[in-house]
Amino acid sequence: MDEPVITQKKPYKLEMQPGVYFWCACGRSQNQPFCDGSHRGTGFSPVRVEVTEQQLVAWCGCRRSAKGPHCDGTHKKLAD
Repeated sequence: MDEPVITQKKPYKLEMQPGVYFWCACGRSQNQPFCDGSHRGTGFSPVRVEVTEQQLVAWCGCRRSAKGPHCDGTHKKLAD
């Protein structure tokens, strides 16, 4: 698996509570945008993110963001 799966061409906007989260980098998780272990054997690893205060987080759904787990708008440039 060379490229991660694009699960959606928009961010997952979620109100997050303080805590540690693991963003799915491979796109195979059934618990998007978070890791469920589906990356095993793919060469991808989840990305650890610590949220220190309650906030709205735009998690990347296309897996192409230069900001890793956070959406940077790259999905708008992807072909349909």
